[in-house]
Amino acid sequence: MRSAPTILHLDMDAFYASAEQAAKPSLRGKAVVVGGLGPRGVVATASYEARKFGVHSAMPMGQARRLAPNAAYLVPRFGLYREISEQVMGLLRELSPLVEPLSLDEAFVDLEAGGVADSAESARAVGERLRADIRAVTGLSGSVGLAASKMLAKIASEEAKPDGLRLIAPGTERALLGPMSVRTLPGVGPATGDHLRRAGILTVAEIAEAGEDELVRLLGKAHGGSLYAMALARDERPVVAERESKSVSVEDTYDVDIHDRVRVRAEVARLAERCVQRLRAAGHSGRTIVLKVRRFDFSTLTRSETLRGPTDDPGVVQEAAARLLEAVDTTGGVRLLGVGVTGLTDYTQEDLFAQAQAEAQAQTAGVEGVSLVKGEVAGPVGPEPETERVAEPVVPAERRWTAGHDVRHAEYGHGWVQGSGLGRVTVRFETPLSAPGRVKTFRTDDPDLEPAEPLPLVAAPVSEPPARPVVG
Repeated sequence: MRSAPTILHLDMDAFYASAEQAAKPSLRGKAVVVGGLGPRGVVATASYEARKFGVHSAMPMGQARRLAPNAAYLVPRFGLYREISEQVMGLLRELSPLVEPLSLDEAFVDLEAGGVADSAESARAVGERLRADIRAVTGLSGSVGLAASKMLAKIASEEAKPDGLRLIAPGTERALLGPMSVRTLPGVGPATGDHLRRAGILTVAEIAEAGEDELVRLLGKAHGGSLYAMALARDERPVVAERESKSVSVEDTYDVDIHDRVRVRAEVARLAERCVQRLRAAGHSGRTIVLKVRRFDFSTLTRSETLRGPTDDPGVVQEAAARLLEAVDTTGGVRLLGVGVTGLTDYTQEDLFAQAQAEAQAQTAGVEGVSLVKGEVAGPVGPEPETERVAEPVVPAERRWTAGHDVRHAEYGHGWVQGSGLGRVTVRFETPLSAPGRVKTFRTDDPDLEPAEPLPLVAAPVSEPPARPVVG
């Protein structure tokens, strides 16, 4: 372990909920819950105001509504969150080449590798500057932990929340960890915690006192040994720079089980198209198509098929996903469907040649699509007429007004959806830079109302005008 606290852990505060509060002036200082709003939805993030009522992430949304009935309940806007995350990660990469993202809102940084800190004083200065930069760029707050190891840096950031900085000085780690619950240590979940509790071990100090042999007897060699080392504040794990994505996938959970096989096929085709859109946006193609099906009894099945070469062709991915679906029994109902692509590669010229050859084979065979598996020509892959009819929603997708999402009205300007139902949609008209706005209700088919992209959370910096030349 290092002799200086130069491992930084950043954790954005209540990230999704804070982003929504920054975007919606009327929600600032109020309880906000972000997550799936259907009967099976779960909480993704709760604002600190909502947490006072006992609402927390991973809680069933129905339970959250009972605890905080007056909170604002919003559907996530992952596009916005990803944009903010990219801004934050960009600031981290300015500090060091070794940045290890754990999620959209959390990352480790090796400050020493970036040459920006080699002591407690310099590390603290970097942390404070980072917090200020994040607020200036995104309008949001993040908590920073600084320590000589990843484990301690993460513990420090948790203690710094919300909107703070905590530095654990080398030499003080054991005293800090001792009275903490065993659940503080990485890898100690509910099951391991209960196992230790039954052995009379409740704190980190008691883990150290029990000794390595006892921990190995209780938990096994690997787990027991690593837990004992962490109780002694030993953590040699390095910060590992971000690796490229190994897969791209999308999935949907349905409020009501899907029993209609035709609709299941249509959903798989739609998910395959969304997956390809994400694949192309990342500049990748892939060889292996994966189908995920969670059935009515919570059993989850995955099926995969590897193509001859990488592709980002939606027809090819849809066809492969459809073939995989034929091998899955869905008669009891489906709770969740997902389509993914693995075996990723950068989009190369060889991919273009492979697809051109596939198209030529399709034209020669007189079919709409080609299977790239074993080089065999497949039958038509376009949707069957009845599938096309069932898949076409009665209300166009762009007229489904989702709570919390952005809209624009021809007369009233930018706003966001507070709720919809019974042919009506309620909109609050405000922007991140305005005062709390007024509320109006419209028909869901109002031609003056349309979906909109999120607005920046902070004002763009004003560039200084060029200096006037001095006239002699």
